[in-house]
Amino acid sequence: MRPIRETIPLEHALDLLLRDLLPLARTERVPLDTANGRVLADAVVSDVDVPPFDRAAMDGYAVIASDTFAASRSEPATLLRIETIYTGETTTRALRAGECMEIATGAPMPPGADAVVMVEETEAADDRVRVMTPVHPGQHIGRRAADITAGQTILPAGQLLNPSRVGAIAAIGAAEIQVFAQPRVAVISTGNEIVEPGQPLAPGQIHDINRFTLSAVIAEHGGIPIPLRTATDTLEALEQAVHSATDCDVLVFSGGSSVGERDLVLDVMRRLGEVVFHGIAVKPGKPTAFGRIAGKPMLAMPGYPTSCLSNAYILLVPLLRRLARLPEHQPRRVRLPLARRIISPTGRHQFYTVRIDNGRAVPAFKASGDITSMSQADGYIEIPTHTDIVSEGDLVDVTLF
Repeated sequence: MRPIRETIPLEHALDLLLRDLLPLARTERVPLDTANGRVLADAVVSDVDVPPFDRAAMDGYAVIASDTFAASRSEPATLLRIETIYTGETTTRALRAGECMEIATGAPMPPGADAVVMVEETEAADDRVRVMTPVHPGQHIGRRAADITAGQTILPAGQLLNPSRVGAIAAIGAAEIQVFAQPRVAVISTGNEIVEPGQPLAPGQIHDINRFTLSAVIAEHGGIPIPLRTATDTLEALEQAVHSATDCDVLVFSGGSSVGERDLVLDVMRRLGEVVFHGIAVKPGKPTAFGRIAGKPMLAMPGYPTSCLSNAYILLVPLLRRLARLPEHQPRRVRLPLARRIISPTGRHQFYTVRIDNGRAVPAFKASGDITSMSQADGYIEIPTHTDIVSEGDLVDVTLF
């Protein structure tokens, strides 16, 4: 047994984790329909006008505005309808005085027309259209390049793409876009007792949980999870796991980071790289280690599912988002009264899961090895190192999952 004799504060651990961590410089070209949530590597410059033509902004009639200046409901202006223009169609015929063309919203304006009368302001009988209200030049027309002008930078490099920004790129006709690569994250469960879900359990074995929870967190925060084979508790197997992840940007091990005789992940980290820290003053998740192998960050998470997932939220998420050039994660928080007293060990920053019931935060934490401590919770509260009791009725800030 090799006990953890010293731990570092969470804030210090985060500082060491992110210090000197540079965002990925690799880029790739992706189809536009997969670009949401990605970060632009190059500025997007339009080579077209949007819209590319003057178009009707209303269903109605394209007119020469001066033909309607005297129009009123008592004395409407009567015009001759000579054509109908639908979206996707054009006409080469120029409108002359006393004429109008029926036009659909979004259809190109015909030559000679300078306004649109809404259909609600007209009455039609055969080819005669009575206009009940005057319009001024330019009324109900969407002008060419009113939205985007050729040569305009519509999105700068480094911009996080969302649905509306993807739409702006689509508007200029781009089918692909250059974005920064997402970090590839090797996910490696360790332990002789770990069995793949779907396989029967022998005595003393448990199904793998952490590979799935970690992969979900990675995918949700800009990374690409690369699940690898479970490594047994030998130095040879763990070293082989590291070597199999050479094309990944981050290595995340679960299990083997504690103090037992077979907790060997730290030995591998020391043999192949460096250990930056081992042991954080948090609960759950104290036996977490961070280091680097071949310059790549490596996290060694506790094997207990709640400890592993909790530290994924507080350590892995900021690391991933820095590499992926994503903005800092801003989880939603609510302030609620605590439903039941919590006793917390002093000297450790505790993350205590709660569920929300009838407007109160109800303690949900069971034990570090119980995944239902997280799955049956809506979020967690943080209990600082100097606080040993949070009383019933105290207002607490719940960070929602």
